[in-house]
Amino acid sequence: MPLSTAATTGAPATASTASPESSATSSEDSSFPDTSSKVAAYWLIASAVSVFGIVVWGGLTRLTESGLSITEWKPVTGAMPPRNEEDWEAEFTKYRASPEYARLNPNMTLEEFKKIYFMEWSHRLWGRFIGMSFVIPAIYFVARRRVTKRVAWNLVGIAGLIGFQGFIGWWMVASGLRDELFSPGAQPPRVSQYRLTAHLATAFVCYSWMLLTGLSILRDLRVRADPAAAAKVASTLSLPALRPFRFAVMALTALVFTTVLSGALVAGLDAGLIYNEFPMMGNGITPPRAELWDAHYSRKPDHSDLWWRNMLENPSLVQLDHRILATTTFCAVMALFAFSRTGRAHALLPRNVKKGATGVVHLVLMQATLGICTLIYMVPTHLAATHQAGSLALLTGVLVLGHRLRMPKSTMRLIQKYAAKGAHQPNLGSRVTPKA
Repeated sequence: MPLSTAATTGAPATASTASPESSATSSEDSSFPDTSSKVAAYWLIASAVSVFGIVVWGGLTRLTESGLSITEWKPVTGAMPPRNEEDWEAEFTKYRASPEYARLNPNMTLEEFKKIYFMEWSHRLWGRFIGMSFVIPAIYFVARRRVTKRVAWNLVGIAGLIGFQGFIGWWMVASGLRDELFSPGAQPPRVSQYRLTAHLATAFVCYSWMLLTGLSILRDLRVRADPAAAAKVASTLSLPALRPFRFAVMALTALVFTTVLSGALVAGLDAGLIYNEFPMMGNGITPPRAELWDAHYSRKPDHSDLWWRNMLENPSLVQLDHRILATTTFCAVMALFAFSRTGRAHALLPRNVKKGATGVVHLVLMQATLGICTLIYMVPTHLAATHQAGSLALLTGVLVLGHRLRMPKSTMRLIQKYAAKGAHQPNLGSRVTPKA
């Protein structure tokens, strides 16, 4: 087989033979490269870690009842905290005009207000930091063509989602500042559980999008480094015998995300403060039927909304739903682990997939323990915040597992491209001395 000119002459390697750590290779029909920069991958993963942190901090903000301490949304000027006593008095005056102060904290002092104010202010400042630290580098990577066209569109989508998340955050806070909450007969001043769930769901989607995009870049770079090994893995993952396992992981991902959303409803309704035992709920496994399907939550004369209103607004049924979903998730993870260790799946699954399944088992055991402890100890702040972090950790484990099982079409094209180049140039990036 003839050797390429670069290989026989010892000329510097072309873009197609550059190492994975170098800048990505330009494709023939586009100004965008065919693989993205490794720096972009690390930046995306670091951004995901920052989102993970703000999710935990947001949980602490809610648990310390700090979320309604700032009653205005000022995306730019709100980045600066009060700087003197006059500014603090002005902010405290605004808070004293809110339903939460009037009904729950009428004896709060200025010093106590400063504590909850800084919790909410730091949460909002962190959100601004995430936005700036993502948008500015994203513009650079796209403008300098350091990412593929597909990744560039992902960056645009993530940036838009971050901006939308800021709007949802204020939309959520505004639900706890409504004038009707001043009424003594109204529910205690708190944000809408629906808006809280939307806010948390958007954060989880943003995190997942960042993480998976970063991991996909690293996978493509490994393809460039060793297309033969990548082709072998792709061949294994395409086997029909692994389709049921791949489908099971997809279903588990959806189940984990649904369980997270039900947990947000529990948090929004303070439903974790009732029935603080496990597995019992009062005198039985479930509360009485009349309590679960209470007509009090129906808003239509014919009670046609009775079932879904109770499922989303009745604290007793919301907690029961979360218990059922959490238990189902636990059992599903254990079943998936058994699936990965038996039959043809055990023989065919790559080693990193098996390790991923084991990791998910560890995460779900930790999360189940945290959930039960949070419940029986009546939602202490440190346990509740750790439980929320555990939900995102469990989702991370399932996402990584699913990522290891996929070889998208774009990656398959890279495998074919670099495998073909390797057929003509076996030692990529090296010098080969022709035989005499």
